[in-house]
Amino acid sequence: MQTVIETKSLCKQYGTRMAVDHVELHVPQGCVYGFIGPNGAGKSTTMKMLLGLIHPTSGSVRLLGQPLTRESRLALLRQTGSLIENPAGYLHLTARENLEIVADLKDIGRVLDIVHLAQDRSRKVGQYSLGMKQRLGIAMALLGSPKLLILDEPTNGLDPAGIQEMRSLIQDMPATTGATVLISSHLLGEMEQMVEQVGIIDHGHMLFEGPLAELQRHSRGSVTLRLLDPAKAAPILRAHGIAADGGCITLPPLRDDLLAALVQQLAMNGAGVVELTPHTKTLEEIFLSLTANEEAD
Repeated sequence: MQTVIETKSLCKQYGTRMAVDHVELHVPQGCVYGFIGPNGAGKSTTMKMLLGLIHPTSGSVRLLGQPLTRESRLALLRQTGSLIENPAGYLHLTARENLEIVADLKDIGRVLDIVHLAQDRSRKVGQYSLGMKQRLGIAMALLGSPKLLILDEPTNGLDPAGIQEMRSLIQDMPATTGATVLISSHLLGEMEQMVEQVGIIDHGHMLFEGPLAELQRHSRGSVTLRLLDPAKAAPILRAHGIAADGGCITLPPLRDDLLAALVQQLAMNGAGVVELTPHTKTLEEIFLSLTANEEAD
């Protein structure tokens, strides 16, 4: 699968502080990629380097298969839409260069339909809610039919209804627009419901990158067993170091083969396993676990 964003050893240093520390991103074409981390982790700095808004201290960026250079940036930015801190334009480009990027825009109606603002097209933007303003920002980013969309914290400050609407909009973006989406957020639970690929960053360096399903697979939660005969289960559970107290038992995270063997043993002993409920860790729990491991190292 083609990679739409690729960075190699991307660094940004301010004085003695390393804001971005050898970050390597690989964003596959046609996905929604969640760039996740707490405030101050380096997300916005990385995204600004992807757009050429700030220059890296070291490392490289490739967008849409091409290296991002002074010579290539205009052509690449024509194919890239962004919503980064609601800028009026690309501050690092001249007025003419900004106009060159948006000179061929003829699809206002199309993008207003995509972001569900067609009925409000004649309203003053000052009358818009925050969520509507954010969707208008995305509409502006979609002008010109970009192949890549970079969104920095688009759900920030929204109420639950606004977050839900934004989540639905972004989730459908590859299908409705053909654009690959890189979205950053510290709202881990919300990101879990809209992204396919995940990059987790903290203190400027990556803790994990890969499919969301893989992250969840490698971060198993507990398993709840409901038993008909706890007394028959007790000796088996004790032999595995598991406290047996009543008919509802919480098991620690286990590999599938070990869990299957335990359930089979309980069944053969007449314990009567009637329910097995796995609990997958949320992204927030996984993130806390990853950062704890990083601090321990």
